[in-house]
Amino acid sequence: MITRKHVFTAAAAVALSVAVTGASTSAQAQSRDQIRAVGSSTVFPFTTAVAEAFGKGGKFKTPVIESTGTGGGLKLFCAGVGPAHPDIANASRRIKKSEVEQCAANGVTQITELKIGYDGIALAYSKKAPDVAISTAVIWKALAKEVPVNGKMVANPYKKWSDIDAKLPNEEIEVIGPPPTSGTRDTFNELAMLEGCKKVPEVKTLVADEKAREKACMTIREDGGYVEAGENDNLIVQKLNANPGAFGVFGYSYIDQNRDKLKAAKMDGVELTAENVASGKYELSRPLFVYVKNAHAGVIPGIREFIAEYTAERAVGDDGYLVDKGLIPEPKDAREAARTSAINLTPLQL
Repeated sequence: MITRKHVFTAAAAVALSVAVTGASTSAQAQSRDQIRAVGSSTVFPFTTAVAEAFGKGGKFKTPVIESTGTGGGLKLFCAGVGPAHPDIANASRRIKKSEVEQCAANGVTQITELKIGYDGIALAYSKKAPDVAISTAVIWKALAKEVPVNGKMVANPYKKWSDIDAKLPNEEIEVIGPPPTSGTRDTFNELAMLEGCKKVPEVKTLVADEKAREKACMTIREDGGYVEAGENDNLIVQKLNANPGAFGVFGYSYIDQNRDKLKAAKMDGVELTAENVASGKYELSRPLFVYVKNAHAGVIPGIREFIAEYTAERAVGDDGYLVDKGLIPEPKDAREAARTSAINLTPLQL
């Protein structure tokens, strides 16, 4: 429950932050009358859609939403309390304990976590190309920096997909994907690279130490097989359309919005569909999050109302406008629990 005491404490924290940051921030503080959100490029279209709907209500200004990547967004979010710092962080993975600790070290001691729904990570390619079925083990062999060959871990020798499996395309390995600051990249590393690596038994034999093995499993090659495309998923779509032999890594929503140009590879025999993601059958599925800085509620105008819009059935429900954008909704009981927790600004407990 938020009491008057909490509101005064939050206001004091903001005032302190403004005082410490000096005269340059003072001017910014006076003009900060709209919500600012940063973070995941995957969550960006969903939060943008909510911001537009919220702004049309006319009571508050449309929030400013920036696509900085999950890691970059949480770094900005956790940098401090006050108008110089974002109010909301979008994330395509759950916040890490180390990030919560960094937040706390900078005075961001109460954060509300909102799980908005699910997403599936696609290995996508042009509709001009033949259909492809793939596995996480193949993805790992294609993209790992080192792989086992003749009883040794060696620099990845595979140049074409057909070098790994003759049934795969006789095309150069080129996967266009997000940089290390991206939550999509973090999830891809864990669900595709690490899990794929576990399906190659020789790795465990050759790299006995668990921490060293995990690092080896998630280290991506740097010789051109994997191409970083920044935080712009639309750019990946354009590149795949121009190059039918390449694959791209991004969220389900971008496949859903570009079905006239792209398709997703089956993953270990399972199609990327909303149903398969929600049920967990599709291996590369993940929850999506929004984090709110509790100290800014009641200080930056409209934060509680924005949360109410984001959690409304018209947004995240089975027929909500975010589903039209590619969001895979939570079950109704989970949505209701998330809505209650978020509206009450229930602090995150890891």
